[in-house]
Amino acid sequence: MLCCYVNGTSKMLMARIANIPDWRFERVIFPEERLLFEAPPHAKLEIHRNTEMGTILSDSIPCRYLRVSKISDSNRVVLSSKIA
Repeated sequence: MLCCYVNGTSKMLMARIANIPDWRFERVIFPEERLLFEAPPHAKLEIHRNTEMGTILSDSIPCRYLRVSKISDSNRVVLSSKIA
């Protein structure tokens, strides 16, 4: 499924999907960047950030919450559900 994550911070983040056996996904996301990616429905997107102590896991989001239902003519991404 097509998914979207937006880095709404002023820091670079690392996005990973590690819960799918034999499948690897890892991307750097720059500040304010929109990341579109394909993922299985049961995947979880891990968001890691750098600190003075090293890299830490700051969030883990089920990809079903990041699913894109459509991309409009104005290149705006419409998510299929809201994250509570």
